[in-house]
Amino acid sequence: MGRIARDIVEPLDELPLVLRHAAVGAAALGAVGGIVGLVLGLRVYLPTAAVAILEVGIPAALVGALIGLLSGSMVWCGRRMHHGRRPR
Repeated sequence: MGRIARDIVEPLDELPLVLRHAAVGAAALGAVGGIVGLVLGLRVYLPTAAVAILEVGIPAALVGALIGLLSGSMVWCGRRMHHGRRPR
């Protein structure tokens, strides 16, 4: 793993499993939502393209965080049921 990737991943290792999934989901869908917002903003009305990034990116990040919370919770429960103990 490269230095830049290591610098990105190391702070996530300190988070609990569920919050780690939520952070990754929010970042991933937030980035996609921001790009979609930029494209929409550029196509609809150029002067408000920056606002369109936020209008689409922030709700997408919230949805990504919720999906991450759900997936992290499912992984956490699955590990707990499989191993019979609380995962890290």
